Amino acid sequence: MAGFDLVPITVLREGPFGYGMVQEWIEIDDNLDIVEFGQGNDPQLRKLALFDAIINNTDRKFGHLLVDVTGKLKGCDHGVCFHQENKLRTVLWQFSGEQFNLEEIELLNKVKKLDLYSSFADLLTTAEISALDQRVSDLLATGKFPFPSDQWPAIPWPPV
Repeated sequence: MAGFDLVPITVLREGPFGYGMVQEWIEIDDNLDIVEFGQGNDPQLRKLALFDAIINNTDRKFGHLLVDVTGKLKGCDHGVCFHQENKLRTVLWQFSGEQFNLEEIELLNKVKKLDLYSSFADLLTTAEISALDQRVSDLLATGKFPFPSDQWPAIPWPPV
C-alpha cells in the first residue's frame, strides 16, 4: 500500500486447521551470514526498521530477515504487530536516533495519506488503528528512528 515492498506476498487460505496466513516462499542466499548482515547499515535494513516502528513489531529477529540471491531483503513473521501500546522489540536498533532520509520521510507521508481505518477495519481494532496513525505522526514529528524503551526488553528472545 505505501510502497515498502518488504513483506512477501501474504494471503489468507483455508487449510486443514481452518483459515490461516500463507506467505510467498523466498529462496534465500545461503552464503550470507544473516546476523552479520542484520547488524549492518544496508539501506534495506533502515527501511525495515522504519516499517517495524510503524507497525509496532514486537518480534523482529535475525531469522525473520530473508535476503534472496539477488540481495533483496524481505521480512517475514509479522504475527506480533499493531498493538495499541508501544512495544517495539527488534534486532534492528543500529539506526536509533538517526535522522530519516528523504525516502523514509516520503514513505511515512504515504502511510499518513492512506485511509488506515478503511484499510484495516476488518483486521484491527479502532484503538490499534488509532495507535498506528499516532505512531506515524510521532515518527514524522521527531524525524528520527526511535530508541529502545527502558520499560521492557528491547530485543526479542531468542534474537535469531
